[in-house]
Formats: sequence, structure tokens, C-alpha cells
Amino acid sequence: MQPETTKNSLSWYVVQVKSRHEFKVCERLTGAGIDVFLPSMERLSKWKDRNRLISFPLFPGYLFVHIDTAQSARMMVLKTSGVVKFLGVIPGEPESVPEDQILSLKKVLETKTTLDLYPYLHEGQRVRIKRGPLAGVEGILSQKSGRQMLVLSVDIIRQSTALTIEAGDVEAI
Repeated sequence: MQPETTKNSLSWYVVQVKSRHEFKVCERLTGAGIDVFLPSMERLSKWKDRNRLISFPLFPGYLFVHIDTAQSARMMVLKTSGVVKFLGVIPGEPESVPEDQILSLKKVLETKTTLDLYPYLHEGQRVRIKRGPLAGVEGILSQKSGRQMLVLSVDIIRQSTALTIEAGDVEAI
């Protein structure tokens, strides 16, 4: 007889799912008795004849599962239609997500605060501006006085210039 699963042996994991299957997979996993967290937000979608509020996943292609660390629990998730894989640094070994990160996400979503996706960038990373008059310009992300800067360098003369940018307007390259 197996011991009953305790809260302490449960961990949060990120599951990658097929494109546009987040809500279907969430429903299937919940139906199988698995604790699932799919952060989503509502956006106004405009068509020619009407406007409608539609739920979108906050992180497209991903959802979180709260499962036992045992291999059997992971296999149950992986066998669910629409699930691609668990995320982790080492292939085949899922990495758990700290509980405080999940709790923070849940708390923010409960307040119905308007959220914008923000690129996961770090100082010193090469980035490209993705919209506006400077679309396509590449440089190195920097920070000065709490503002995001794009540093443009000419290596041969060892000179650089910087401009202030919005981090949401750049993407990693």
C-alpha cells in the first residue's frame, strides 16, 4: 500500500503543450485529478461586427502542474493528449518552479490588474528592436539610472552610443 501524498512532496512544474492547446490540456489534466495552474488574462478582441472579451494564456504554450515528485505522476501528465514535455535544464529531468513564484502570479491575477508580457532579458544581452521607426536595429541591452538602454557599438573604433528604449519593444537575438 502506498503512503498518502503529502503537501510537502508536491512541487510545481512547467509543462509545454501544443500550440493553442493550453485550455484543452488544462481541462484534461484537471479531469484526471491533477492540480493545474494556467495563468490567463482577458483581452478585448475586435471583429468587424462585434467586440468580445477572450481569455488568452499569459504564457502561450505553457502551464503549471502541482504534482508529486514521483516518476509515475510525471508519466500521467506526459500521457495526456496535447502535452509535449516538462521543462528543465537537463533533458528528461523536470525542474521545479519555486512555490513563491506561483503564489505571486496567482496573487497578481486575482487582482485583475492589466498585465503586459515583458521579455525575459538581462543586462549585456544582444537584442533587436522589433517595432517602431528603429525596428531591426540591434545592440546590447544596458541599464542606466533605472532605465533600459540600447548600446550601439562600432567595434573597429571602439566607440559606442546609447539610446533609451522600452524593454517591451525589444527581443533577444
